[in-house]
Amino acid sequence: MALSPSARPPLADEVTAKLRAMVQSGEWPLHQRIPSEPELMASLGVSRGTLREGIKALAHSGMLEVRRGDGTYVRATSELSGAARRMYQDHTEQHILEVRLGLDTQAARLAARHATADDVTALRALLAARDQAWTRGDYEAWARADWGFHERVAQASGNPLLHELYLSFGSAFHQDLLKQQRRPGFDGRPHEGHDLLADAIEARDEDAAVATVDRNLNSCAEWLAG
Repeated sequence: MALSPSARPPLADEVTAKLRAMVQSGEWPLHQRIPSEPELMASLGVSRGTLREGIKALAHSGMLEVRRGDGTYVRATSELSGAARRMYQDHTEQHILEVRLGLDTQAARLAARHATADDVTALRALLAARDQAWTRGDYEAWARADWGFHERVAQASGNPLLHELYLSFGSAFHQDLLKQQRRPGFDGRPHEGHDLLADAIEARDEDAAVATVDRNLNSCAEWLAG
Protein backbone atom coordinates (compact mmCIF):
# COMPACT_ATOMS: atom_id res chain seq x y z
CA MET A 1 0.00 0.00 0.00
CA ALA A 2 1.38 3.35 -1.03
CA LEU A 3 1.79 5.84 1.80
CA SER A 4 0.35 9.26 1.24
CA PRO A 5 2.63 12.14 2.19
CA SER A 6 1.95 13.53 5.65
CA ALA A 7 0.46 16.98 5.72
CA ARG A 8 2.93 19.59 6.93
CA PRO A 9 1.39 22.08 9.37
CA PRO A 10 1.15 25.67 8.10
CA LEU A 11 4.29 27.70 8.71
CA ALA A 12 2.41 30.14 10.94
CA ASP A 13 1.39 27.22 13.18
CA GLU A 14 5.03 26.13 13.44
CA VAL A 15 6.08 29.64 14.38
CA THR A 16 3.30 29.85 16.98
CA ALA A 17 4.47 26.57 18.50
CA LYS A 18 8.09 27.81 18.67
CA LEU A 19 7.06 31.08 20.29
CA ARG A 20 4.89 29.20 22.78
CA ALA A 21 7.80 26.91 23.66
CA MET A 22 10.06 29.88 24.35
CA VAL A 23 7.52 31.28 26.80
CA GLN A 24 6.79 27.96 28.51
CA SER A 25 10.48 27.13 28.90
CA GLY A 26 11.14 30.40 30.70
CA GLU A 27 13.52 31.60 27.97
CA TRP A 28 11.25 34.66 27.81
CA PRO A 29 10.35 35.52 31.43
CA LEU A 30 6.92 36.59 32.56
CA HIS A 31 6.27 40.36 32.24
CA GLN A 32 9.41 40.84 30.13
CA ARG A 33 9.60 42.09 26.54
CA ILE A 34 10.40 39.48 23.90
CA PRO A 35 13.02 40.09 21.19
CA SER A 36 12.23 42.55 18.41
CA GLU A 37 10.63 41.53 15.12
CA PRO A 38 13.90 41.72 13.13
CA GLU A 39 15.64 39.51 15.69
CA LEU A 40 12.86 36.92 15.63
CA MET A 41 12.58 36.97 11.84
CA ALA A 42 16.31 36.23 11.60
CA SER A 43 16.38 33.53 14.27
CA LEU A 44 13.25 31.75 13.01
CA GLY A 45 13.92 32.31 9.33
CA VAL A 46 10.43 33.57 8.55
CA SER A 47 8.83 36.63 7.02
CA ARG A 48 7.38 39.51 9.01
CA GLY A 49 3.84 38.48 8.04
CA THR A 50 4.30 34.89 9.25
CA LEU A 51 5.90 36.05 12.50
CA ARG A 52 3.05 38.46 13.15
CA GLU A 53 0.51 35.69 12.61
CA GLY A 54 2.20 33.65 15.34
CA ILE A 55 2.41 36.59 17.72
CA LYS A 56 -1.22 37.48 17.02
CA ALA A 57 -2.31 33.92 17.87
CA LEU A 58 -0.53 34.00 21.23
CA ALA A 59 -1.77 37.52 21.93
CA HIS A 60 -5.32 36.32 21.31
CA SER A 61 -4.76 33.44 23.75
CA GLY A 62 -3.49 35.86 26.40
CA MET A 63 0.12 34.64 26.51
CA LEU A 64 1.53 37.73 24.82
CA GLU A 65 0.56 41.39 24.88
CA VAL A 66 1.43 43.67 21.97
CA ARG A 67 2.04 47.26 23.07
CA ARG A 68 2.03 49.61 20.13
CA GLY A 69 5.28 51.54 19.93
CA ASP A 70 6.83 49.59 22.81
CA GLY A 71 7.05 45.91 21.85
CA THR A 72 5.52 42.58 22.81
CA TYR A 73 5.49 41.32 26.40
CA VAL A 74 4.94 37.94 28.04
CA ARG A 75 1.66 38.08 29.97
CA ALA A 76 1.11 34.39 30.85
CA THR A 77 3.03 31.12 30.67
CA SER A 78 0.27 29.17 28.93
CA GLU A 79 -3.01 29.65 27.08
CA LEU A 80 -4.81 28.46 30.21
CA SER A 81 -3.17 31.12 32.36
CA GLY A 82 -3.75 33.75 29.70
CA ALA A 83 -7.45 32.95 29.40
CA ALA A 84 -7.84 32.91 33.18
CA ARG A 85 -6.05 36.25 33.54
CA ARG A 86 -8.49 37.88 31.12
CA MET A 87 -11.45 36.19 32.80
CA TYR A 88 -10.48 37.49 36.25
CA GLN A 89 -10.89 41.03 34.98
CA ASP A 90 -14.63 40.41 34.75
CA HIS A 91 -15.03 39.21 38.35
CA THR A 92 -14.82 40.77 41.78
CA GLU A 93 -11.91 40.37 44.18
CA GLN A 94 -14.26 38.49 46.51
CA HIS A 95 -15.11 35.93 43.83
CA ILE A 96 -11.43 35.45 42.97
CA LEU A 97 -10.56 34.97 46.64
CA GLU A 98 -13.31 32.36 47.05
CA VAL A 99 -11.88 30.35 44.15
CA ARG A 100 -8.37 30.74 45.55
CA LEU A 101 -9.57 29.35 48.87
CA GLY A 102 -10.45 26.07 47.17
CA LEU A 103 -7.15 25.85 45.30
CA ASP A 104 -5.00 26.94 48.25
CA THR A 105 -6.50 24.47 50.70
CA GLN A 106 -6.14 21.56 48.28
CA ALA A 107 -2.59 22.63 47.39
CA ALA A 108 -1.72 22.79 51.11
CA ARG A 109 -3.21 19.36 51.79
CA LEU A 110 -1.36 17.73 48.89
CA ALA A 111 1.89 19.56 49.66
CA ALA A 112 1.79 18.19 53.22
CA ARG A 113 1.50 14.76 51.63
CA HIS A 114 4.03 15.03 48.80
CA ALA A 115 6.51 17.87 49.51
CA THR A 116 10.21 17.01 49.45
CA ALA A 117 12.94 18.33 51.71
CA ASP A 118 13.99 20.61 48.84
CA ASP A 119 10.46 22.02 48.69
CA VAL A 120 10.52 22.83 52.41
CA THR A 121 13.94 24.47 52.08
CA ALA A 122 12.69 26.57 49.17
CA LEU A 123 9.60 27.61 51.14
CA ARG A 124 11.72 28.70 54.11
CA ALA A 125 14.03 30.68 51.80
CA LEU A 126 11.09 32.48 50.17
CA LEU A 127 9.70 33.43 53.59
CA ALA A 128 13.08 34.78 54.61
CA ALA A 129 13.25 36.81 51.40
CA ARG A 130 9.72 38.08 52.02
CA ASP A 131 10.55 39.24 55.55
CA GLN A 132 13.77 40.93 54.45
CA ALA A 133 12.03 42.76 51.61
CA TRP A 134 9.27 43.96 53.94
CA THR A 135 11.79 45.22 56.51
CA ARG A 136 13.66 47.30 53.94
CA GLY A 137 10.42 48.60 52.40
CA ASP A 138 10.88 46.93 49.00
CA TYR A 139 7.23 46.07 48.51
CA GLU A 140 7.55 44.81 44.94
CA ALA A 141 10.17 42.27 46.07
CA TRP A 142 8.02 41.46 49.09
CA ALA A 143 4.99 40.74 46.89
CA ARG A 144 7.08 38.58 44.52
CA ALA A 145 8.47 36.52 47.40
CA ASP A 146 5.03 36.12 48.99
CA TRP A 147 3.54 34.99 45.69
CA GLY A 148 6.56 32.73 45.10
CA PHE A 149 5.87 31.01 48.42
CA HIS A 150 2.26 30.23 47.52
CA GLU A 151 3.20 29.15 44.01
CA ARG A 152 5.86 26.79 45.43
CA VAL A 153 3.25 25.23 47.73
CA ALA A 154 1.11 24.54 44.65
CA GLN A 155 4.11 23.06 42.87
CA ALA A 156 4.91 20.89 45.90
CA SER A 157 1.39 19.46 45.72
CA GLY A 158 2.65 17.11 43.02
CA ASN A 159 -0.40 17.89 40.87
CA PRO A 160 0.76 19.70 37.69
CA LEU A 161 -2.78 20.71 36.70
CA LEU A 162 -3.43 22.31 40.08
CA HIS A 163 -0.07 24.08 39.78
CA GLU A 164 -0.97 25.37 36.31
CA LEU A 165 -4.34 26.64 37.51
CA TYR A 166 -2.67 28.32 40.47
CA LEU A 167 -0.16 30.09 38.25
CA SER A 168 -3.07 31.81 36.52
CA PHE A 169 -3.69 33.78 39.73
CA GLY A 170 -0.27 35.41 39.61
CA SER A 171 -1.24 38.83 38.29
CA ALA A 172 -4.41 39.16 40.38
CA PHE A 173 -2.60 37.92 43.50
CA HIS A 174 0.27 40.37 43.02
CA GLN A 175 -2.04 43.36 42.66
CA ASP A 176 -4.08 42.28 45.69
CA LEU A 177 -0.94 42.06 47.82
CA LEU A 178 0.12 45.57 46.87
CA LYS A 179 -3.36 46.86 47.76
CA GLN A 180 -3.21 45.15 51.15
CA GLN A 181 0.24 46.59 51.78
CA ARG A 182 -1.24 50.09 51.73
CA ARG A 183 -3.70 49.29 54.53
CA PRO A 184 -2.95 51.17 57.78
CA GLY A 185 -1.36 48.78 60.26
CA PHE A 186 -0.97 45.96 57.75
CA ASP A 187 1.77 43.46 58.64
CA GLY A 188 3.37 41.88 55.59
CA ARG A 189 4.85 39.00 57.59
CA PRO A 190 1.82 37.03 58.82
CA HIS A 191 2.46 33.59 60.27
CA GLU A 192 -0.91 32.15 59.23
CA GLY A 193 -0.79 30.59 55.81
CA HIS A 194 2.97 31.09 55.67
CA ASP A 195 5.34 30.10 58.52
CA LEU A 196 2.71 27.87 60.12
CA LEU A 197 1.89 26.37 56.74
CA ALA A 198 5.56 25.59 56.12
CA ASP A 199 5.70 23.96 59.57
CA ALA A 200 2.63 21.83 58.79
CA ILE A 201 4.00 20.79 55.40
CA GLU A 202 7.32 19.79 56.94
CA ALA A 203 5.46 17.83 59.64
CA ARG A 204 3.23 16.22 56.96
CA ASP A 205 0.18 17.37 58.90
CA GLU A 206 -2.49 17.78 56.22
CA ASP A 207 -5.24 19.02 58.54
CA ALA A 208 -3.00 21.66 60.11
CA ALA A 209 -1.88 22.81 56.66
CA VAL A 210 -5.48 23.28 55.53
CA ALA A 211 -6.47 25.00 58.78
CA THR A 212 -3.75 27.65 58.59
CA VAL A 213 -4.59 28.44 54.95
CA ASP A 214 -8.26 28.67 55.82
CA ARG A 215 -7.60 31.14 58.64
CA ASN A 216 -5.30 33.26 56.47
CA LEU A 217 -7.67 33.56 53.51
CA ASN A 218 -10.71 34.13 55.68
CA SER A 219 -8.93 37.10 57.26
CA CYS A 220 -8.30 38.40 53.72
CA ALA A 221 -12.01 37.93 52.95
CA GLU A 222 -12.93 39.95 56.04
CA TRP A 223 -10.64 42.75 54.88
CA LEU A 224 -12.24 42.79 51.42
CA ALA A 225 -15.73 42.81 52.95
CA GLY A 226 -14.77 45.73 55.14
